[in-house]
Amino acid sequence: MVPELVTAAVAAGTAGLVYLAAAAKVVKQYERGVVFRLGRLTGAVREPGFTTIVPFVDRINKVNMQIVTLPVPAQEGITRDNVTVRVDAVVYFRVVDAASALVKVEDYKFAVSQMAQTSLRSIIGKSELDDLLSNREKLNEGLELMIDSPAVGWGVQVDRVEIKDVSLPESMKRSMARQAEADRERRARIINADAELQASKKLAEAAEQMSDQPAALQLRLLQTVVAVAAEKNSTLVLPFPVELLRFLEKAQEHPPDRQIEK
Repeated sequence: MVPELVTAAVAAGTAGLVYLAAAAKVVKQYERGVVFRLGRLTGAVREPGFTTIVPFVDRINKVNMQIVTLPVPAQEGITRDNVTVRVDAVVYFRVVDAASALVKVEDYKFAVSQMAQTSLRSIIGKSELDDLLSNREKLNEGLELMIDSPAVGWGVQVDRVEIKDVSLPESMKRSMARQAEADRERRARIINADAELQASKKLAEAAEQMSDQPAALQLRLLQTVVAVAAEKNSTLVLPFPVELLRFLEKAQEHPPDRQIEK
């Protein structure tokens, strides 16, 4: 009789340990536990830590509450100005309602991925090429709003959406390079023309000043000679002012009257 009692006690203890092991669950800090009792959602979402369920009746699903980084495959589309581009992006989202993420959508990660792809195609069709290349912040905000609107009903919150890269056809890259080169050349010509205009104005002012003071022309000539001589050249080029020639011509046309005293 005693051995039978011992065996029964051991069996009962073993069954109790198995039951307790099946009932005991641990939810990690970054997780939330959603319990289904006979297929029906029951009770509140289990918080992190130790919790228990009814074995063989309850089933607990642990939902990760961390931010998920979801890359969006590159989508090819035509912009509003008829340019074919390939754009890829990345979506940062997290679950805010664990029960809704499990009940209202079959696979919330797949749903967010598909919504991101369709929204990215829509953004490409509504935008121009210049916006995709230089105005990405505004496009990111619009893309985030398009993804977040349906995701709210799934218990998911989109934190951020970033457009990573915009791939252009080789022909478009060459055209943009030629356009940029032409624009730089245009600006260089404008700068040179503006410099010539400023220089001509200064030269005109200098010429007007020298015409009032003929001695200034001679001083400038001497400065030029000194500057050229400082270069240690074997040949010295001496500029001859036209005003001096005119002075000599006038002197020949009107020779001074000399009276010879006898």
